[in-house]
Amino acid sequence: MAFCNSCGAAITQGTRFCSKCGAAITASTPVGAAPMAPVPGVPVPPVPPSTGGSSALKIILIVVGVIVCIGILALSAVLFVGFRIAKSAHVTQNGDHVTVDTPFGHVETSKDPEQAAKDLGVDIYPGAEIQKNGSSSATFGAIRTVTANFTSSDSTDKVCNFYRSKFPNANVSTSDQNRCTIVSNDPKNMVTINIEGGGDTTKLQITTVNKKATTSN
Repeated sequence: MAFCNSCGAAITQGTRFCSKCGAAITASTPVGAAPMAPVPGVPVPPVPPSTGGSSALKIILIVVGVIVCIGILALSAVLFVGFRIAKSAHVTQNGDHVTVDTPFGHVETSKDPEQAAKDLGVDIYPGAEIQKNGSSSATFGAIRTVTANFTSSDSTDKVCNFYRSKFPNANVSTSDQNRCTIVSNDPKNMVTINIEGGGDTTKLQITTVNKKATTSN
């Protein structure tokens, strides 16, 4: 429905002249819901801007950035330390004997079976033959580790009895069919002897770990 602009009388939509006052109808005024006018003296609260998920996204990006930076710094530190160690390390090789000097200490390794047998510090079973494979020695700081392999034509029991007599107070002494293990340990030395029979040959593996005594002022 429309109304006359001059007298306010109701007119039919599309009428060119008001039937009451005869004024020309220039425009029709539709009846609709008018917006609520603000009440005088009552402030209208502002509408807060919509932020959506932008704040959470910023926090996530910041956390990811910090983690990436920490990872880059850690990797750089590891590479730097590794480079310094590699640069300062000195390696000397004489046959099977290798010596490495690093900022953290002195390291010696050898695969010479004869030298390993001498460095064991344990009696070798009479008539046992040293084996080249698996024999080695290594020294790092005050710790020296030596491993030597031997073979004997004597029975497993005979070889086991020989080493049991050498280590009567062994911490561990086990025996099984064609096999025995002897472990002796004290504050400065540890000896492990594994003896295993196979066919007509008895195999021995002796490993010693020695800690050099340190002097205090």
